[in-house]
Amino acid sequence: MTSSAYIPLTAIDCTIPALLIDRNAPLDVLHANAAARVLAVTQLMETFSSRDVQDADALDLKQLATTAMILLRDGCDLLNVLGWRLQPT
Repeated sequence: MTSSAYIPLTAIDCTIPALLIDRNAPLDVLHANAAARVLAVTQLMETFSSRDVQDADALDLKQLATTAMILLRDGCDLLNVLGWRLQPT
């Protein structure tokens, strides 16, 4: 892991990242932020599973899939930082 106090989110590949994770944030804050993103995607997928999406517009499905991808990637990035922090030194 880098020695920087801030780690960029990886869902959007940018030369200059705008959204960063504070690697020194309290563990419960890292966990709460990761859990919120994973829960949001879980609820979105539960909504899909209870609907008939055969007639869904392809563009709408792509936008919803992109939204889910960004939220999951953010959650994974947060969990990675949490995992690094929990490693014994």
